[in-house]
Amino acid sequence: MTTIKMFLSELEKEAQTTRKMFERVPDEKFQWQPHPKSMTVQKLVAHIAELPGWITTTLTTDELDLAEVPYKAPPVNNTAELMTFFEQKLNEGKNHLEQAQEQQLTENWTLREGNQVYSSETKAEVLRMVYCQIVHHRAQLGVYLRLLDIPIPGSYGPSADDVSF
Repeated sequence: MTTIKMFLSELEKEAQTTRKMFERVPDEKFQWQPHPKSMTVQKLVAHIAELPGWITTTLTTDELDLAEVPYKAPPVNNTAELMTFFEQKLNEGKNHLEQAQEQQLTENWTLREGNQVYSSETKAEVLRMVYCQIVHHRAQLGVYLRLLDIPIPGSYGPSADDVSF
């Protein structure tokens, strides 16, 4: 199996779990946050949904300079918009992965803000970080859902809400 095929397979598996999590987010909880330093549900789910789009950025550029391209949060105001946005970014990322060549994964990619370089790694390493970000923030969403007393779906097996003890 090529590295690209492995990334495609993993992306689809993670997307299934992400969809299950997103489907449980109630519209009326989008402005809720567990702590003043925490993101709102809206910001968190919008960030998770946009992450597959980072695959496109990684494969089609050699760097992202936040001084030139400041971050703008995607406008996601309810679960329906969230699901649509996620599928759009997921399809975009998948399409670019399907068109990618293995040698692209060895090329360097840099994240910077002007002269401040945050990271410079191979595109394969950046894609791995993107996937880790998806899992990390989805786990964060799981904590939010738990605090809101919303059952959590299983990710890599059943959750405590899926089994009885």
